Amino acid sequence: MQMSLAQFENLVQQAYLDLPESVWSTLHNVDIVVQDWPGPEADGADDSQHEPGDALLGLYVGVPLIERYAADPLLPDCIYLYRRPILSMCDTPNAVADEIRTTLLHEIGHYLGLNEHDLARLGYA
Repeated sequence: MQMSLAQFENLVQQAYLDLPESVWSTLHNVDIVVQDWPGPEADGADDSQHEPGDALLGLYVGVPLIERYAADPLLPDCIYLYRRPILSMCDTPNAVADEIRTTLLHEIGHYLGLNEHDLARLGYA
């Protein structure tokens, strides 16, 4: 699937704006970053929950809310969405939009403290 960076970012923005208020209101000091491919931030990412050959579509980097303490640093957490792997698995713009939404919700789940098992049970694996 071919899609410009601007079109992809528009879909990410729409997915963010379409989040339920209860989810959107929990996102404090979180950057959402679109990159073509995983970079150094993905070094050491826990791949134990992924099948060999699975592409990394997104990544949460930070301290989950349930593990935070008052003295934790105020640097922003980041949710990365990887454009090329998402595009490679989709055939239509609607499929891209759906995958962006699912991936964004998956990574927000990690921000909230959910693990891979929890996310799979909720349909965001």
